Amino acid sequence: MSHNLETRSLMGEIRRFDKCCFFDFGHPLLNRIAESFVKAAGIGAIQAVSREAYFTAIEGSGFESSGGVPPEISVDGKKRHRAPDLRGETNRKSLEALVRNTGKESLQWGLAAGVYSGLTYGLSEARGVHDWKNTAVAGAITGVALALTTADISHEQIVQCAITGAAISTAANLLTGIF
Repeated sequence: MSHNLETRSLMGEIRRFDKCCFFDFGHPLLNRIAESFVKAAGIGAIQAVSREAYFTAIEGSGFESSGGVPPEISVDGKKRHRAPDLRGETNRKSLEALVRNTGKESLQWGLAAGVYSGLTYGLSEARGVHDWKNTAVAGAITGVALALTTADISHEQIVQCAITGAAISTAANLLTGIF
């Protein structure tokens, strides 16, 4: 009796994931925005849950009290949680805070990916060329959109996020094909 076991590599799965089409709204722009949103929202959810799992593990292990926690995780000796109701406990309030925080992070990641993907595609179609200028504008607008989702919005923060978004997306576009 022979078994037909299919072996899959991680790179093969990633390539297949990029080629599959989740949605068909009848227009490539809408398809691209929706697919980017869903993929990035999933990544954002995984990131939020894994970060909270890490904080919970650190809190429960006693590693935090031994002074081994990096300074960016603790502020004035207090652990910094994105959701203040999360305490590493298994109660309803903690679970609700985790779900709320995960939803917010998913929405932010999805928003960033959808806006960026839609803008780069739209600008490429409108201008008839795909170059660094499209990605710079899309990155700047995406940076502004992300800055507007934060709690403390200031003019300086919006400008900084726009510049950072434009710089990162332009660098990524210019470095495409080098690696």
